Amino acid sequence: MFKRRFSLAIAAAAAALAATAVAGCGTNAQPIQVNLAASEVLAQAAQKTTEVSSYTVDAVVDVSHPQEGEGKVQGRMVYQSQPQLALDLTVDTAGVGGRELPGGARVILQGDTAYVKVETLNKVLGATKPWIKVPLAEAGDRAQVDQMLGQVQQFDLASVTKMITTSQDVKAAGNESVGGTDTTHYSGTFPVEAAVQQLPAEEQDQARKNLAELKDVKFDIWVAADGLPRKLTLSGAKEGGTLDATLMFKGYNEPVDIQAPPADQVGELPKGTTN
Repeated sequence: MFKRRFSLAIAAAAAALAATAVAGCGTNAQPIQVNLAASEVLAQAAQKTTEVSSYTVDAVVDVSHPQEGEGKVQGRMVYQSQPQLALDLTVDTAGVGGRELPGGARVILQGDTAYVKVETLNKVLGATKPWIKVPLAEAGDRAQVDQMLGQVQQFDLASVTKMITTSQDVKAAGNESVGGTDTTHYSGTFPVEAAVQQLPAEEQDQARKNLAELKDVKFDIWVAADGLPRKLTLSGAKEGGTLDATLMFKGYNEPVDIQAPPADQVGELPKGTTN
């Protein structure tokens, strides 16, 4: 029971990325991509994102499903890759079909340890501390852990920009300011299967599941003079299901401070709850 609820909490948080992201500081520089073909700009952006060591993303995702009804996920994430992988993910709103995640969720990941703060989990477990420490190596079987982390990874900055490089119809749609930063707006679609194949092999199955209700996904991306995206929107529909996501990015390569919760607010994962 715990593992299922824990997975849902992480998935809700991860969905904030899938659907995830805010803008950077102002500049008067003209976008350097003006002389490049739109497809080249996407390839350039995908390469640039692999060099990013930290960023902040705010996300809003609206979904609908013919059986489950309408849903929404809204949250933000601070991410760093160096000196170790760490992220601080806050989900303010998560719900579908009238079922909400009371109090939202927060997950702090530092290396191989996650700290989870979800009101519903605390009630189920009878926890007396607001945070639960989860050594990922002990969080059920390893496949379950990899799946949870995969849900986060496949909607991170690098993965999303890599998927849109499969577009065959991307075109420039003008110059616009996003959060005070001059950008060039590009618009197009990408085929889901081809996009998924751009991801690492261990992430592809989960990506297919997350995008299973969609066929071709429409995207709009706003790229600044440094070659990095400041805003990305995704939308798609199939057989009555829809997805509309807005991700906004800022703070590229800026110092971040992701700290574990205070020790006196953290409880251990109860024995026997990971199966």
